[in-house]
Amino acid sequence: MNGERGSVTVFTAVIAFALLLCAGLMVDGGAKIRAYREAYAASEEAARTGAVQLDTARAYASGQFETDPARASAAARAYLSAAGHTGAVSTTGNQVRVTVTVSRPTFLLSLIGIDTVTATASAAARMFHGIESGREQAR
Repeated sequence: MNGERGSVTVFTAVIAFALLLCAGLMVDGGAKIRAYREAYAASEEAARTGAVQLDTARAYASGQFETDPARASAAARAYLSAAGHTGAVSTTGNQVRVTVTVSRPTFLLSLIGIDTVTATASAAARMFHGIESGREQAR
């Protein structure tokens, strides 16, 4: 009987650690999902903000509505800065693509050395004028 002394304590400690780890995955997994949603929302809005930056000189000269790449990049970066984020902005034609990374501290997973969760999201938007080829544009 004395040979089994403390075996329940080790079992309890292992089970308690496993339950704490599962709780950490649930709580901090939710933080990662929230970080992704925040990154995606910021990238969408920044892309939209950039995509509507019209090249006015070209519009007045030729009647063609196109995005000004320099103004689009600057507007998207300004939106991200105002929202408290940083990200990568690229333009191709009338399309503006923004990638944002959001990091959040963990609560329970920090007990095992995972201090942050990080989520990255990208979104693209493009400016168009009127109806293009009879297709509905939903970007």
